[in-house]
Amino acid sequence: MLPFALSIFTGAFLLFQVQPLIGKYILPWFGGSPGVWTTCLLFFQTLLLGGYAYAHFSTKLLKPRSQAALHLGLLLLSLALLPITPNEAWKTHVSGDPTWQILLLLTLTIGLPYFVLSATGPLMQQWFSVTNPGISPYRLYALSNIGSLLALLSYPVFFEVRFSRHEQAVMWSVGLGVFVVLCGFCAYRVWQSTPASAPAPAPAPEGSAPGNPAADSAAPLWRDRLLWVALPALASVLLLAVTNKLCQEVAVIPFLWVLPLALYLLTFVICFDHARWYHRGIFSALLVVGIAWVSSLLDAGSDAPMKLQIAGYTGTLFIACMICHGELYQLKPAPRHLTSYFLFISAGGALGGLLVAVVAPAVFNEYRELQLGLIALAVVFALVCFRHRSRTLVLGAAAGALLLTVAHPALTSTYDGGHLSAEFAHYSAKHPGEFLVHLPSETVDFFQNHLGKIVTGLAAETEEFYKFHKWKIAIALVVFLACALDLRRRRLVAEWRLSLGAVVVLMAVGTGYVLVEQMRTKETTAVLRSSRNFYGTLKVFDYSPDNPEEHYRLLMHGATTHGLQFVSPDRAFMATSYYGPESGIGLAFAHLPQQANKRYAVVGLGTGSLAVYGKAGDYVRIYEINPAVEKLARDPFTYLAKSPAKLDVVMGDARLEMEHELANHQPQNLDLIALDAFSSDAIPVHLLTKEAFVTYLQHLRPDGVIAVHISNRYLDLQPVVERLAEEFGLRTACISNDNTENWYLYDTTWMLLTKNKAFLDKTEIYVATDEPKKNPRKAALWTDDNANLYSIMK
Repeated sequence: MLPFALSIFTGAFLLFQVQPLIGKYILPWFGGSPGVWTTCLLFFQTLLLGGYAYAHFSTKLLKPRSQAALHLGLLLLSLALLPITPNEAWKTHVSGDPTWQILLLLTLTIGLPYFVLSATGPLMQQWFSVTNPGISPYRLYALSNIGSLLALLSYPVFFEVRFSRHEQAVMWSVGLGVFVVLCGFCAYRVWQSTPASAPAPAPAPEGSAPGNPAADSAAPLWRDRLLWVALPALASVLLLAVTNKLCQEVAVIPFLWVLPLALYLLTFVICFDHARWYHRGIFSALLVVGIAWVSSLLDAGSDAPMKLQIAGYTGTLFIACMICHGELYQLKPAPRHLTSYFLFISAGGALGGLLVAVVAPAVFNEYRELQLGLIALAVVFALVCFRHRSRTLVLGAAAGALLLTVAHPALTSTYDGGHLSAEFAHYSAKHPGEFLVHLPSETVDFFQNHLGKIVTGLAAETEEFYKFHKWKIAIALVVFLACALDLRRRRLVAEWRLSLGAVVVLMAVGTGYVLVEQMRTKETTAVLRSSRNFYGTLKVFDYSPDNPEEHYRLLMHGATTHGLQFVSPDRAFMATSYYGPESGIGLAFAHLPQQANKRYAVVGLGTGSLAVYGKAGDYVRIYEINPAVEKLARDPFTYLAKSPAKLDVVMGDARLEMEHELANHQPQNLDLIALDAFSSDAIPVHLLTKEAFVTYLQHLRPDGVIAVHISNRYLDLQPVVERLAEEFGLRTACISNDNTENWYLYDTTWMLLTKNKAFLDKTEIYVATDEPKKNPRKAALWTDDNANLYSIMK
């Protein structure tokens, strides 16, 4: 068994070690958006399906010796295609949706090695059944998931921080060579165990005597096969939905890719080790808690503390995947049907990836996959229990549905015009360092200070809810009591299907009610435009249309404001939001050494607000990767049209476009570069690395200024920028301004970097510069190989 175990473990380790490695390579080439990793996951799941299909059909159509020869030949061919380092020729101009370009790059770079590794797990388990008839191979599947899990967990804490990407690629190539040797030995064992002319013996099913063909001949039911696809598809949808959510809120980094994927694999390890680790009743109750938690987090939005978001979303993902994979293990067939079983599982995973990465952006204008995935899970889970007549679940499911229905006011109760969850989130956000450590005391303090508001608001909200939903509560109570009595006596409900059917309906309705209510648009303001693409969601809100003086439009990217503009002609070209005259960027423009015929670049278009600082004779070069943003910046926003300066909007990733300009000997000779891409929840890390600043400085005049907008609710970017300034010998000024007089001017923090000491010594800038912090946080130098966000989390 040892050679097969080592082969499966090594193959799984390599299979999942290459995922964050290749993702980190190509992330900066396609704008650093969450969609890059989602597309990578779609590729991995699709190729996994291809590998499982190859394993299934090769075992069905070929004799064991032919299988061994074919697989060893493919392994040797994959060695000939090393190394896996992507060719930099792929770093070309990217405009629009790069999904198919990413898929093509991955196919040509790691396609064959990944395909062969994907097939190894089920193929080795089949070979093990051939050489060891009568012994169940299912624990080898758990071992493969342990290897996968170890690969994912070790990447962000060991490989990423200790080795460059090139060194990682070399080590992975060596590992693939070791794996080929192990597989070669297993192929030799298969070759020796079966005569050349004999077909592979059918392995006995788990728990039955070897040689009992009747026990192994029954084909799985179509309902089982349908669930083999549906359950992993739901797990895959929720995996990608949670990963999308985390990457949108924080940053697109390996840690936030690895954590959800590691939990996803951990549930495979647990569930496929033994049936005792999964209990329907326990996980049905936990699912109720998870759905309630997610609903509360979604209501709070970006006001919820980052650590609570990570815990809530990943915790619910773990519960959901335990249910999916636990039920999947209960449906396992006899080993004879093992390869088809894994083929259907991989098909479900690929289907889930396709739904999130391709279908959802084309169908929805907002991110709805998480809510819809949870609703679908609740329905499928209830149907599975209905099918198995699981009495241990009935009370838990009914109580869960009742909780979701009755406790809904507590999740969304309001007072003083704000959400309770948001108020608590604001309070906890003031103490990010101590919040998790002192959670009990912080919670007590919060509720002591707000007890009156909480009781009054919750009572009013609950009374209103019950007033309009009495019939729902009555039905929930009747079903709950019926199910409870049925569990105790089993004779008060004539038909078991009646009680379980009621639970199915109630669970689906209760879960759907809470999540659909959460998904409903809550904006009282008119939405002029709404769109979603590879780079995220965009909305344009129309505020105060009945008041000509206060009428304005605001652009939102996800949960982050990307600028606003007044509609009235006399106010339409004034500086607003993050770009007021007293902000860091406003002061920089006012005191640049070159005031006539300025040349400046902006990374991140938004509404085009920084065009207000362009004068006749100036040249403004704006870099923007999202074509939907440019479309909105031209209509309904009009900053670009009203600017007297000469304007060029360059579509594509700013860093790649700047590198391309240098390669073509076209330095821009800029007076100022404004980096305005870091106020969103998810930041493009590759624009704040040492390599990026090398590019910026080649485009900047010797006395020019780099202005970095570092306002961010989750990350303290100041030490990162200060370390970059130290590396390149630049002076810095951090300017934070609190705007209390004009609501349309936001509190912002800008950092100005320059070698021009006289510029920073100007009175207006010197006075506005923040005092140095007493105990400043330190950050390591960010590079393309290593950017540590954990040390700068607020």
